[in-house]
Amino acid sequence: MEKRWVKASDCNDDTINKIAEELNIDRSLAQILVQRNICSFDEAKDFFRPDLEHLHNPFLMKDMDVAIERIERALTTHEKILIYGDYDVDGTTSVALAYSFFSQHTPNIEYYIPDRYLEGYGISTAGIDYASENGFSLIIALDCGIKSVDKINYANALGIDFIICDHHLPGDELPKAIAVLDPKRTDCEYPFKELAGCGIGFKLAQAYAQKHNLPKESYLKYLDLVMVSIAADIVPVVGENRILAYYGIRKLNTNPCEGLRALMEVSGKTENYTITDVVFTLGPRINAAGRIDHAKHAVAMLLCQADGNSLEQSELINLKNTERKTYDQDITREALALIGDSEILINRKTTVVFNENWHKGVIGIVASRLTEKYYRPTIVLTKSNGHVAGSCRSVAGFDLYEALSGCAHLLDQYGGHKFAAGLTMQQDNIDAFADKFEEIVSATITEELLTPMIKIDAEVELAQIDGKFYRVLAQMGPFGPENMAPIFVTHNVYLAQHAMAVGGNHLKINIKQQNSAIFEGIGFGLAEYQNLLQPKVPFSVCYTIEENVWRDKKRLQLNIKGIKVN
Repeated sequence: MEKRWVKASDCNDDTINKIAEELNIDRSLAQILVQRNICSFDEAKDFFRPDLEHLHNPFLMKDMDVAIERIERALTTHEKILIYGDYDVDGTTSVALAYSFFSQHTPNIEYYIPDRYLEGYGISTAGIDYASENGFSLIIALDCGIKSVDKINYANALGIDFIICDHHLPGDELPKAIAVLDPKRTDCEYPFKELAGCGIGFKLAQAYAQKHNLPKESYLKYLDLVMVSIAADIVPVVGENRILAYYGIRKLNTNPCEGLRALMEVSGKTENYTITDVVFTLGPRINAAGRIDHAKHAVAMLLCQADGNSLEQSELINLKNTERKTYDQDITREALALIGDSEILINRKTTVVFNENWHKGVIGIVASRLTEKYYRPTIVLTKSNGHVAGSCRSVAGFDLYEALSGCAHLLDQYGGHKFAAGLTMQQDNIDAFADKFEEIVSATITEELLTPMIKIDAEVELAQIDGKFYRVLAQMGPFGPENMAPIFVTHNVYLAQHAMAVGGNHLKINIKQQNSAIFEGIGFGLAEYQNLLQPKVPFSVCYTIEENVWRDKKRLQLNIKGIKVN
């Protein structure tokens, strides 16, 4: 599908020139900094040189003092503490961090992850009952709980205290927990609002260490876990998250915790990790435990010590991921066939597909794949516990949650945000829901939103790209939401030799401009352009710039995102 190329908004020329001069960098790079609200030398210094000293005081977070006092009381009186977390990457890394940190101070501690299929998301009655039956009087919940008003009331009635460490948006009423740590509380003045769940757990450990004069290493040693959660949970890589991600990726590449080290080994990539590598290599493997079996296996792996069975645990996780991939591929193929065989589905502005035998653990991934293919709001449904469960994905700029709200009368429940959501309904309602969803989306979505977009940060000539240019660019990382790897556009380039299709569906090209070196480019999924590109015929490319390492030799490579023949 042809993509729209959208140029970033223009910035103040004087500010760009000032930054370029003060930092002695290429003007195009200065333009990107200004686009990202880095408009002074001091702001640029903080951006390029993240500093752990700039982490905020954890006691600025509402209820942090109360949480620490409650934990101190539990430790002093030898109460049993249960560390409770969600079954995704953010939840399992959060549990691993909090359990590992506080188990140094008490033997009376366990962790609990709900079963994805039997208990569902968030705080479960079964989890609270487990705590009650086994004598736990304090539960520290991570990456969940902010909307669990009824469940916390139930726990209170059983004499169990809760400390909630969450980063999701609160509802109208906060749970009556002992402490509710969530920067998104309207009454919380913590300066940074976008921490991941594991980031809240990190701040809890930091606060305890700070109050008890423990060495900083007692909590900084978990930075790799925090970074993995930031990458996998797709939170903005700016502000405090940028500092945590910067030092977390450094730790992963130099001295990762034993569980992550073993997982890197079985994944086949053991060095030079970026945030993107974490998202596509480590994240899916950790997630697979909860999707296919039980997320407690992921926590067990992350808690492995150097003298433990880390390789065995990571191989188990890797096996679950292989299983997940098989389900993913099979269900995607079946879903694409359903759409392709139906003229009605092909011509809709939405995709809603159902098969009662699809594995619930991977329907979210399948929904993402279908969205990539057809680029329209997509819902994949399957049977689960007597209901129909659905995973929903949107396209950039369209509010999926609002569209679902218009179908609420046909749903048992739904939740999520603009771009991703989950729902349950009765099977009898599927057809009526699919029609109503199509009606609402068709009435509100524009043709423009149904066309994928490439946002271009800056126009450059190939001659601008040299070693210094790339070194400055690389220091803009780690990249992620709100600080994505810049996409450049260059017009009037020529083939230096014939374009080649490689790996089935990818394109390999060597391009140049007058007065430039020859640059290698790889375009994933762009083999269709092979015959459209001819020697001596100019064309435009947009791309990111990366360093390709082959047999210890490094060279710059353009990762082609789009091509337009002039």
